[in-house]
Amino acid sequence: MVDHPDFWSARYKNEQTGWDLGEISTPIKEYADQLIDKSLRILIPGCGRAWEALYLLENGFKNVHVLDFAPEPLEELRNRVGDSSELQMHCVDFFQHTGNYDLVIEQTMFCAIDPAMRDAYVAKVAQLLNPGGKFVGVLFDRSFEGGPPFGGSKVDYEVLFQRYFSSVIIEPCYNSIAPRMGTEVFFIAQKA
Repeated sequence: MVDHPDFWSARYKNEQTGWDLGEISTPIKEYADQLIDKSLRILIPGCGRAWEALYLLENGFKNVHVLDFAPEPLEELRNRVGDSSELQMHCVDFFQHTGNYDLVIEQTMFCAIDPAMRDAYVAKVAQLLNPGGKFVGVLFDRSFEGGPPFGGSKVDYEVLFQRYFSSVIIEPCYNSIAPRMGTEVFFIAQKA
């Protein structure tokens, strides 16, 4: 079951991590490159091997939090970065996590959870964000057989995000990696 850590632990142990690009995705990299405030408190839920977090750390961000409920990717990350004071690792169910953040970065968690949990996920993100905080990331704009990944559409995302955020922008990605070109949207949702 996708909502249990054992499912994801088995995927890591068996090297069944087709979602892992081995680097930060271009849309998120370009978004991060334009951020000026390096003190932003950032959360990356369902971080996996956390390429986004590594990129942020390499570029001077001082308060990066990663969260996954499978311990394997966090152990790999700890082996790569050691004990970094700029990186906080949380091995916990996202829905049990507490904290306050200025930015939540979505890369692959939304498409990995059961679509029936999406409303609860977006509500939880909104709860974790400080006033004026942003939820940004990449989502699939296509359907899949079975899942994960689970697909969706820009229209569905707009309806969902507008329940929890005062400003929602969703546009087709112009800078997706080649295999995903034309099938992703980038979004920025801001809390009032």
